Amino acid sequence: MANVEPDSASVVAEGTSEVREDNGTAIVQKEVEEKVDGLTLDEPTTEAAKKKKKNKSKKKKEPPQQTDPPSIPVAELFPSGEFPEGEIQQYKNDNLWRTTSEEKRELERLEKPTYNSVRQAAEVHRQVRKYIRKIAKPGMLMIDLCETLENMVRKLISENGLQAGIAFPTGCSLNWVAAHWTPNSGDKTVLQYDDVMKLDFGTHIDGRIVDCAFTVAFNPMFDPLLEASREATNTGIKEAGIDVRLCDVGAAIQEVMESYEVEINGKVFQVKSIRNLNGHSIGQYQIHAGKSVPIVKGGEQTKMEEGEFYAIETFGSTGKGNVREDLECSHYMKNFDIGHVPLRVPRAKQLLATINKNFSTLAFCKRYLDRLGETKYLMALKNLCDVGIVQPYAPLCDIKGSYVSQFEHTILLRPTCKENISLIILLRGTPNYLCSRRLLIGVP
Repeated sequence: MANVEPDSASVVAEGTSEVREDNGTAIVQKEVEEKVDGLTLDEPTTEAAKKKKKNKSKKKKEPPQQTDPPSIPVAELFPSGEFPEGEIQQYKNDNLWRTTSEEKRELERLEKPTYNSVRQAAEVHRQVRKYIRKIAKPGMLMIDLCETLENMVRKLISENGLQAGIAFPTGCSLNWVAAHWTPNSGDKTVLQYDDVMKLDFGTHIDGRIVDCAFTVAFNPMFDPLLEASREATNTGIKEAGIDVRLCDVGAAIQEVMESYEVEINGKVFQVKSIRNLNGHSIGQYQIHAGKSVPIVKGGEQTKMEEGEFYAIETFGSTGKGNVREDLECSHYMKNFDIGHVPLRVPRAKQLLATINKNFSTLAFCKRYLDRLGETKYLMALKNLCDVGIVQPYAPLCDIKGSYVSQFEHTILLRPTCKENISLIILLRGTPNYLCSRRLLIGVP
């Protein structure tokens, strides 16, 4: 079949207004393509496209969601700068008037920046302990567990020298060791299925410390032991308040603690309150601020006062209920009230400068000195302890073979109410990455 060339007039039905017969089909096609290209690039297509573009520009940026494992600093999760308050409990009896007092409410408004700082530290603590409880498993090296926890605290709190960071070393005392044990560098201790581990760590913002602890046990036979100290701590918080005598708090704690029994490997033990361990008041950059909260009856008659922070902590034991110093020391802390003490050893002076710069009067451990690059410091550290500048805190142990559990919260005696700083109650509308109190069973 013969190939017939089309008439130029018939090709230019659309897209051109005039065609010169001598240019042929190629020019016509070029002009059509230019018109189409112009429409595509320069003219909006449809109303739907306009509306979609408008809606996209109006879409608000959502606040970031915490990752798993947590890695976003807590301050970025709360762009308003307001952090969630802790569990609120009302005062009892003669102090009920404080709730409605305008004067007391005004005092609280003046202290709002302080409250917000400690609540930020508490939110960091809550997120870290939730994650650590999830990953703690038999077979883990204790030093790996501690360093994972501490590195997460540093990240979430946006560590900044003495303005924000870790308040004291991570205590991960096992079994009959009640407190003040953390692995030194090179320690090969492994967490076992039948271990009872007390995880006690602290966070701080501007020296406002949150001190909170919980116990991890994988074997369910230890559940009554954990329940005893958890309920004893809750009782201590309930009894605490402005003008309450410390001895009354201790008596209430002991009554609850020693109402529990635990059967371990076929033998029944009454849970005992460890009589020479206490809760304590907390000051700015001062973990032990002078007042002790006993966990047995017969303690001090001293009263709690308005505005004070307290660590309410209890220890339940299947042993003698009395601890002594034992094992290798890892915890140290510069004495809060120490004045100038002349030092003759140059290396001790250098080490003290490092302590003052990085820890001041907050507690530290040998691992922290290693992390800062300090080497061959043991003699210098001993010299600082011998002259009274630094206080060593050796592990505290009940009898070997016994088991100890611990629970602890930090509370604030506000003018109008009592706030459990470290137990954050999350309300409706809270982002779903934050867990509720119900999910914190076993983790205060």
